Amino acid sequence: MRFFVKQFLCVYVTEMEERNFEQLCAIKFCVKLVETGIETFNKLKQAYGEHAFSRSQVFKWYKAFSEGRESIKDEPRSGRPT
Repeated sequence: MRFFVKQFLCVYVTEMEERNFEQLCAIKFCVKLVETGIETFNKLKQAYGEHAFSRSQVFKWYKAFSEGRESIKDEPRSGRPT
């Protein structure tokens, strides 16, 4: 049972990470097209439904890309490593 749960969680995390990466690419793309933050959020909701980033997440990333951020990867953080 443990192996199954562990395997399931790894697959779920991978799918979640992939979905997050896709959404970050979409936000960056919308910024380059000079779309507004709310337009970007609405498009993500339409495309990803309940799995879409929250409004605050979209606006956080939208602002970062608007201010010149190029990297889609999360920056290293302090705290407990995963």
